Amino acid sequence: MITQEKLLFFTGLLQDVSADDVARLFERASVRKLNPGEVYIDRYVKNDKLAYIEKGIIRVFTFKENGDEATLMLRWEDQFVGSHDTILLNRPSNFIYQALEETNILEIEYCVIEQIMAEKPHYEPIRNHVLMSMLGASLQIMEDFILLNPEERYKKLTAERFDIVNRVPDKYIASMLGITPVSLSRIRKRIATNR
Repeated sequence: MITQEKLLFFTGLLQDVSADDVARLFERASVRKLNPGEVYIDRYVKNDKLAYIEKGIIRVFTFKENGDEATLMLRWEDQFVGSHDTILLNRPSNFIYQALEETNILEIEYCVIEQIMAEKPHYEPIRNHVLMSMLGASLQIMEDFILLNPEERYKKLTAERFDIVNRVPDKYIASMLGITPVSLSRIRKRIATNR
């Protein structure tokens, strides 16, 4: 069940929605625990579940033609995660969503959210916030790849959430940055010597 602290967090994000409305929406969500390595959403599967991460990290990745893994993004505490492919485009996921550590989520099927919106249109800001959050995260990843070099992307990641580099294996961070683990090591050495 959502805590009072989280309720206030969401009410602060969604200024046009009351705490009671947020609480009622979360009553429709179910609590789920993912074990390290557990796949939450599998590739080539339609999954319209939308989750809020209370604790833990979910890695979103796929396999390239040569069999190498390519990490698209990491999602962590107080972020939403769901298959962009299914929720926004109504098609099977192109990516695998996997817990990297013990992860606690609140999940709800997107079709349930749509049903609630039809019944209670004043909840619309909640859906808008979640969808814009998901879309914004995807666009930010794309923009960062175009505008920033790998070192700048690494610095941005550590500025946003420094502890992530201690919780996620280097190979996944390197993959997400579009570099090798050796290149990531060089970046870290460069940053350390420039301090």
